[in-house]
Amino acid sequence: MEEHSLCPTGTPAGNKASFRETSLAAQESHVPSSEVLEAIEDVIQGVIQSLAQNKAPVLTVANRTDWRNIEFKDSVGLQMIPGCTTKQIRSDCPQSARRFALMLKILSMIYKMVQSNTYATKRDIYYSDTLLFGSQSVVDQIINDISCMLKIPRRSLHVAVTVPSNVQGIKNLTSHAKFVLIVEKDATFQRLLDDDFFSKVSPCIMITGRGIPDLNTRLLVRKLWDSFQIPIFTLMDADPHGVEIMCVYKYGSVSMSFEAHQLTVPSVKWLGLLPSDLERLNISKDALIPFTKQDENKLASIKKRPYIACQPLWKKELEIMAASKLKAEIQVLTTVSADYLSRVYLPNKLQFGGWL
Repeated sequence: MEEHSLCPTGTPAGNKASFRETSLAAQESHVPSSEVLEAIEDVIQGVIQSLAQNKAPVLTVANRTDWRNIEFKDSVGLQMIPGCTTKQIRSDCPQSARRFALMLKILSMIYKMVQSNTYATKRDIYYSDTLLFGSQSVVDQIINDISCMLKIPRRSLHVAVTVPSNVQGIKNLTSHAKFVLIVEKDATFQRLLDDDFFSKVSPCIMITGRGIPDLNTRLLVRKLWDSFQIPIFTLMDADPHGVEIMCVYKYGSVSMSFEAHQLTVPSVKWLGLLPSDLERLNISKDALIPFTKQDENKLASIKKRPYIACQPLWKKELEIMAASKLKAEIQVLTTVSADYLSRVYLPNKLQFGGWL
């Protein structure tokens, strides 16, 4: 959970220089190390100046999770608006003093990595001092706050993610693939490999983010779209969580909206598993899973999002899901036949245009 300053706030006494008016999306995908170091030095200089003036240092960051700071554009997805509202991480406020200290700690670690041209994952940073940070989620949130505050992509801060660690550095891609298939779960991904799915359809590129995709998985999907301009389909569970993951690939997330231009692929299509497919295929209700309260809340939240208004066919599928209060995993197709997904379902969908 993010900490918000509850103390009286005024003009920030700290990092004025770090809040440049330029949009992160408008910047180069890679920021030179010298500029990264300079941006961090500006923040630290602001802190030192505040102390020299006997003022409590303050770090000012954008309210990344506030929908009021987000606008939706069909060609981009969810992006942060210029002049968005901010929150202050104050050093003199009990509710935020610890977060202030942790931000300076991670800024220091980033500075050293950029200086020495070394990299660390978010996991590495957390395990460098687990007692200090408390949890991985704290580190994750702070790194994203720092990236947004400095207006510098995380990959330029030398915070690496899963292999490949430098998607933006991949050059001269070639492929005969006719489409990209994003698979929600690794188990389904492996099953399609075992079933030799590629021999049943046109050449394709298959990717899994193993659930909610990390930054580099999203960068890779965007890289493939920019390079080949071929259709990109998603294969997700027919549940609110699967729809949420698909929306992250297509429209982005609120928390990473400041990098929307580098991460979203608005051309992504919903191939399956559609809620309407369950009735069309006569899937037994005994094989479906009842909604939890969390599912109901998640679906209600998705239905209110601005991009749903632009997707009437998606809205219809969400209404089917809401009315039934039932969800299904992709594996439910094995109740039809063991290899139905790879032998019939996907080939037919791809051949006859069964996507939204």
